[in-house]
Amino acid sequence: MSYYISTLYIAVPAFMILIIVEEFIARLKGVKINSAEDMISSLSSGLTNILRDGLKITVILISYSWMVGHIAIITLQPVWLAIVFAFLIEDFAGYWIHRLNHRVNIFWNRHVIHHSSEEFNLSCALRQSISNTLRFAAIFMIPAALVNIPPKYFAIMSPIHLFMQFWYHTRLIGNMGFLEYILVTPSHHRVHHAINPEYLDKNYSQIFIFWDKLFGTFQKELTDKEPVFGVLRPANTWNPIIINYKHLWQLIQDAWHADKIIDKMIIWFMPTGWRPANVDLEYPVNIIDNPKRQIKYSTNNSILVISWAWVHLIVTFFLVFHLFEEEKIGDVYQHLYLF
Repeated sequence: MSYYISTLYIAVPAFMILIIVEEFIARLKGVKINSAEDMISSLSSGLTNILRDGLKITVILISYSWMVGHIAIITLQPVWLAIVFAFLIEDFAGYWIHRLNHRVNIFWNRHVIHHSSEEFNLSCALRQSISNTLRFAAIFMIPAALVNIPPKYFAIMSPIHLFMQFWYHTRLIGNMGFLEYILVTPSHHRVHHAINPEYLDKNYSQIFIFWDKLFGTFQKELTDKEPVFGVLRPANTWNPIIINYKHLWQLIQDAWHADKIIDKMIIWFMPTGWRPANVDLEYPVNIIDNPKRQIKYSTNNSILVISWAWVHLIVTFFLVFHLFEEEKIGDVYQHLYLF
């Protein structure tokens, strides 16, 4: 069984316990942080994500293993220093992939589902994409390849780095004092998930917040600006498959309707949200221009429907892990998880 799948047997139960604890504390405080439909959508997204990753349905544009074999010039010693350096490079690469996912039209499709929830809680941390099948994070890991950091370090470190990003998806933890200057905290990440004009495209860091401060994308959570969560073009559905590809479908339609050939070509690589002038005029889309007037998406489902959805999710969850157990997929996990 692959290392990644093995880690899921520890991480997933821990995540479920923490989600339950968060909900319990929120109820004690009289704060509503979840809706059943939103939580089911988030957990379903997470389930499809780990199934995709467990089956290794990905295309790697350039592998880190190849780079180490071709461009390494020295070997960083001792081992502890190599591990520390590798973790910093993992986090550095994560910052830039995350930033690209937000700022480039086609890449936004890889990440939009994670931001599509209009809530902010631990379950939305698991709201991950299945559309990011093209991996190119190794491009940002050249410094590690130059000093011959073994690929196995990242094979072990990448899932750990990913799971360390779970805890700060919560509204229940306030300012954390001096840690605010070092780590990504819930306060920092609430800013990142917010659609308030002051908060848009800020705080891309994943573990260490100093990347944002270094590259000019840091924004502190303001006491007089409560974050409003979601995306500027609301998903208006609980279906994770639709959410995964809704932005891509919009790009395809916009490229088709564009009058100019050049617009059909460049739309994919323009800043996120950019549309050709004629398309923006002739085919308007619903955009939230004032977060204060946000109306959260909701559906009037019966207890029976919600219960049936939970049953489906739980059964599917056990079937996926049964598949992993039976198939013994992979020997060594070598994908990079950066979101």
